[in-house]
Amino acid sequence: MPRKYTQDHEWIEVSGESATVGITNYAQTALGDIVFVDLPKVGAVVKAKQEAAVVESVKAASDVYAPVSGTVTEVNTALTADPGLVNRDPEASGWFFKLKLGNPAEIDALLDQTAYDAQIKALG
Repeated sequence: MPRKYTQDHEWIEVSGESATVGITNYAQTALGDIVFVDLPKVGAVVKAKQEAAVVESVKAASDVYAPVSGTVTEVNTALTADPGLVNRDPEASGWFFKLKLGNPAEIDALLDQTAYDAQIKALG
């Protein structure tokens, strides 16, 4: 399934019943140098559009929202030692967490690449 996006600049990539979540390149650029990432706990149940993680930069702290509901199955522990990985590779090795989908139908409400690109363009 192709990658989907939220209006809050999270991305999600679904594979079967599991998904990987991170923030977009646009988001990391807006945040600036990331100095700390607070990840959810494995086993945590998250709901769509609710805070799942926090990312702190030299500019501000920002919530990372779960694009869909589910149970966290893995977190990217590399971000604890090297939060700058989010700046260097936000849409690949800088992922935040993986989850088992609670309601796969929620994915249909997310933006596809074309719609997300249009949103970014509208932001200037």
